Amino acid sequence: MSLTGTPFLYTTVVLSVIALILPLVLWSRMRGPSVLRAAGRVVMLLFAQGTAVTLVFVLVNNQNNLYDNWADLLGTGNHVPRAADLGRDGTGGISVKRLPKIKQTFEPARGPRMHAAGGVRVTQLEGRISGVNAEVYVWLPPQYDDPAYRHEKFPVVELLPGYPGSAKAWFGSMRTHQQLLPLMRSGQVAPFILVAPRTNLLAGVDTGCANIPGQVNADSWLSLDVPKMVTDNFRALPAPRGWAVAGYSAGAHCAVKLAVAHPDRYRAAVSMSGYNDPIGERNSLAAQTPALRAANNPFLLLRKAAVPPRVAVYASGEPGDGYQAGTALESIAKAPTTVHVVFLPRSAGGHNMALWRPQVPAAFRWLTLQMGQNRAYGQDGSPAGATPRSPSTGGSTREALASGTASRAGAARRP
Repeated sequence: MSLTGTPFLYTTVVLSVIALILPLVLWSRMRGPSVLRAAGRVVMLLFAQGTAVTLVFVLVNNQNNLYDNWADLLGTGNHVPRAADLGRDGTGGISVKRLPKIKQTFEPARGPRMHAAGGVRVTQLEGRISGVNAEVYVWLPPQYDDPAYRHEKFPVVELLPGYPGSAKAWFGSMRTHQQLLPLMRSGQVAPFILVAPRTNLLAGVDTGCANIPGQVNADSWLSLDVPKMVTDNFRALPAPRGWAVAGYSAGAHCAVKLAVAHPDRYRAAVSMSGYNDPIGERNSLAAQTPALRAANNPFLLLRKAAVPPRVAVYASGEPGDGYQAGTALESIAKAPTTVHVVFLPRSAGGHNMALWRPQVPAAFRWLTLQMGQNRAYGQDGSPAGATPRSPSTGGSTREALASGTASRAGAARRP
C-alpha cells in the first residue's frame, strides 16, 4: 500500500475511529484477572495513541510531500548504484555534448494535483555521468503543444525540494504548475518547462547537491544528467541562457550553489529561505569536513571567483532564515553577478509551504525578466534585468507579504 496513496489514508482514518470506539465499548466489559484487564486497557490506549499519531503523520506528509514512499521513510532507499570520482568539473572526462541522445519513456505521475493543469509526467532516469538512478518529474507549459509554437524551444527551471522532501512537492504542496498556468496563458510569465528531479538520493542524509567520490555525485546528477535528458527529449533551450534552478530550504541552498558553481549551465537561481554554509542542514554530506563545506558554500565560491559569474540570484527569507544569507551574497556580488534580496517579515509565516507557496508567481516573473524571456509578457514595460518596485505594506495581505511585494520598512511597522 502506497505511503501517499488514498487507500492508506482511508485505512488510517478507519483505524483511528475504531481505536476511539473500542475503549468506549469494552472498557467496563472486560472480564478476567485484574492484571489481564489492566493489560487489555493499556493495549487499547496504545492502539488509540498509535493510530492518532499515524493519522497526523499521514496528513502532514501528504500536505508537505516529505516522504514519497516507504523506502524514503524507513531509510532503506538508495538511488546511487555507483559514485565514481568525476573530477573538479564533475564530468569524469566525459564530453556531455558527444553522448548519444537517449529517448526516455514518460508516464502520468501519480499523487495529489499531479493531474492538474495539463498533468505532470515522470520518468526513471539512469544518469550516465553521475551514476544516479532516480525519477524526474516534468511539466510542459500550455504553449508547448500549441501549433503556433511547434518550432519554438522553451526555457527550463529545475525545481529542488528541501530535506526531507519529495520532488513532487513542487506540484503537490507548492501547486507551482497550477499557479503558473494562467500567468503563462496571459503572458505575464514565460512558458517555462518545469523539471523536478529527485534529490533525496541516499538513506537518512541530505546530499547537499555535492559530488563526494564513493558516496554520491548529486551535483553531476542535477547539473549534467537531468539537463541532458530534458534537452534530449523536449524542445528546451540550451544552457546556460535557457536554464534556471529554484529551491526552498535545503533546495534553496542547492539552487544558488549550482548556479554560482556552474554559470556555464545556469543563468539564474531562486532561493526561498536558503542558507550558504552547508552546515545549515545538520544531515548534509557537504558539511562533513571543512573542505567540503568551503567547496559547497556559494558565498565563498562567489567571493573567490577569479571572474564574477554571469548569474542572477533571487533570495527571499525572514530574519534568521534566509534573509541574511541573501544579503551576504548581495554584499559581495560584482557585475555581471546580480543578487535581488526579498525581505519577508516574521508575520508572513514560518519555514514551511505556507510561506513559500505564495512566492511562486513573483519569483517566476523575476525569472522571466532575468532570463531575457520578457518578450513573453513585457506588459509592465520593464527592461530585462529590472525588478518591480515594492509598494508600501499598508493594508497588505499575508499573501502579499509572503510573495515579497511588501517593502522592508513597511513590513517592519506591521504588528
